[in-house]
Amino acid sequence: MLTRKQHKLLLFIDSHLKQTGFSPSFDEMREAMGLRSKSGIHRLISGLEERGFLRRHHHRARALEVIQLPEMEEELPTNVIRGSFTRQKQESVKIPLYGRIAAGLPIEAMADTSNALTVPADMLGSGDYYALEVAGDSMIEAGILDGDQVIIKKSDQADNGQIVVALIDEQEVTLKRLRRKGNMIALEPANARYETRIVPAERLRIQGHLAGLIRHY
Repeated sequence: MLTRKQHKLLLFIDSHLKQTGFSPSFDEMREAMGLRSKSGIHRLISGLEERGFLRRHHHRARALEVIQLPEMEEELPTNVIRGSFTRQKQESVKIPLYGRIAAGLPIEAMADTSNALTVPADMLGSGDYYALEVAGDSMIEAGILDGDQVIIKKSDQADNGQIVVALIDEQEVTLKRLRRKGNMIALEPANARYETRIVPAERLRIQGHLAGLIRHY
């Protein structure tokens, strides 16, 4: 059985994973739960781990895995939710896996349409998607690690602050956070060891934006 707070946190983590591909930070969880300190989040996560609903991958930042979600039942005490220990089988779909993309040094992505990646259907919305494998560590502070497979929604448009696949001069492909500055575009890494790259807008073409992430342990 879960308390209401445990259930609320579990659903928040699950939703964040499905939307972004990686788990929320402790500050994001604290704000979502309306708590003043992170110690309360640590206690809730420990309780979810003990009950088999959540797995924490130690020595990795922002690495939480939802094992199962509880089923709601009627006429329960107001502070308790019962959890069944069977996770419903999720539908899955296949999307093209095009190859490796540098998250540190721009390289040309390999358009190998013979490979495919199987992902949960509820991870995707409407539109077309493809996957790329990350090479490098320039996006680690955004929770994107070397070897991760990023799910990209095809689009030639992106909002300021979105993580995008950018094609530069029709030959270099890179995964960075996009910022518009007049007729210039800044491609920002998420690692202080790397510098922001600024290019004229006419030299850059957006090939999609980050929709999710798959990590294999």
